[in-house]
Amino acid sequence: MADAVNPPLWRSLLYVPASAGRFVAKAAERGADGVILDLEDSIPPDGKAAARAALAAAVPVVASRGGEVLVRINRPWRLALPDLEAAVIAGVTGLCLPKVDSRDHLVEIDQVVGELEAERGLTVGGIRFCVLVETAKGIAEVRAIAKGPRVAGITAGGEDLAADLGLPQPDPEMLAPYEAAVRLAAREAGVVPLGYPGSIAEFSDLELFRRCAEAGRRSGSEGGMAIHPAQVPVLNAAFAPDDAEIAHAEGLLAAFDAALAEGKGAVAYQGKMIDKPIVDRARRVLVVRDRIAARGR
Repeated sequence: MADAVNPPLWRSLLYVPASAGRFVAKAAERGADGVILDLEDSIPPDGKAAARAALAAAVPVVASRGGEVLVRINRPWRLALPDLEAAVIAGVTGLCLPKVDSRDHLVEIDQVVGELEAERGLTVGGIRFCVLVETAKGIAEVRAIAKGPRVAGITAGGEDLAADLGLPQPDPEMLAPYEAAVRLAAREAGVVPLGYPGSIAEFSDLELFRRCAEAGRRSGSEGGMAIHPAQVPVLNAAFAPDDAEIAHAEGLLAAFDAALAEGKGAVAYQGKMIDKPIVDRARRVLVVRDRIAARGR
């Protein structure tokens, strides 16, 4: 269930192989809102056990820098269960769940995680889920998935989704309606929509990546994933209000509050009438500004 009181600030989530100690140490210094210690795609089949074993040392390294620590587990149950045994430990704030195609899957994982939290003296319900929808079935079930237990953020996984849909390649134009369905489900459920058009693998052309990230924000997303440290500052900037937005929001709210204090029913700012949706957007800008400032990143 969504945490409307304390939604995550996930402008940038940086993937790092859990067993790559050198990269884990550096990842903690990259300024990402969260680091995802990966047990899935970046780990070969014969390296899964070693990656799980590495979590106990990797989690405190990342947590020491103040960012969130997430772990991406594998989808098949025979891999997922030992992944959860290794990942539900102190310092982990979230689990990144790939190829989620039903709410029932989330319910089962929630039960396992809850049992482990209780056994290990952790706050039951404290670990939140970041959900990856990467299949046609997942898209068809996305509204129910977004309302599942512990879901805090949700995104469409373009590469896997394109393959499952039979697309020749993850073309942003072709994937746009499916990604829009995920964002709509996120807003309906009150969870954070994540993602941007284009490929997460685009780190050689950071200008192109910046345009993709900014397009994601214009579409209503609040953050996205990165596979290279150079992508982190791009995401942090793209999904944060700039100085002009902040100044406009502050001025608009000051005008609105002054008009209310004077008992005026109609309020104008910079030649335009102000109504509730405009005020709400301005307040959200300042909330995001304050949350970024509080994180100190």
